[in-house]
Order: sequence, then C-alpha cells, then structure tokens
Amino acid sequence: QVHVVETGGGSVQSGESLRLSCTVSGTIFGIALLCWYRQAPGKQRELVATLNWNRGSTEYGDSVKGRFTLTRDGAKNTVYLQKNDLKPTDTDVYYCKAAGVVAASPGGNFWGQGTQVTVSS
Repeated sequence: QVHVVETGGGSVQSGESLRLSCTVSGTIFGIALLCWYRQAPGKQRELVATLNWNRGSTEYGDSVKGRFTLTRDGAKNTVYLQKNDLKPTDTDVYYCKAAGVVAASPGGNFWGQGTQVTVSS
C-alpha cells in the first residue's frame, strides 16, 4: 500500500524557520506531483506549493513565494518544504498530497495525516 507521512511540524517564533518532510512509501513506480497544502480550522485547504516530480519544477502560492522552497530526495521519495521567515499567519496544519502515483498496489492520489505548524509573534 502507498503511505504518505509528513514530519517536521512544531512551534516557532515569528521570523524563524522550519523544514517539513513528506515521504511516500510503498512499491512506487512513479509520482506525478507532490503538493503541500495548509488548512486552518473552519477554512478550506489551501495549496501552498507543488513539485512536478519528473520535471523537478516547482510552483508556489503567492502568500509563500520567496519564503518557502521545495527540494526533493528522489532516492527516498521524499520532498522537503523549507519554510523561512515564518509569520503567525503561517500557523496551520500542513498536508502533503502525492498525486498521480503509479504503484504496485492501486495507485492514485494519497494524503498524509498532516503536521501542525504554530508560529507565535
């Protein structure tokens, strides 16, 4: 089975940094996109950043451009979201989504369980 696991959340002060990790496990033959979303209580999930796994290209939401950076470790099927200059408005639960996964088990789109990031002023 395919599993998506996020790690690296926590509590920091405004201006500090965090690095989130998202690892896709299972017998994976390919991944189309790895996406990070965030969600505050009572609000819709917001797309933060996207990595095109095959091209290595990235896209970012306007609210995080210049502060967040995606990198990947292909050997580990892991993508990292480096978050710099964090603001209290970045306080959310962050979710990773692996889209277009081709796997030995049924493929498709898979979500992680989320990791909480809290930024205090």
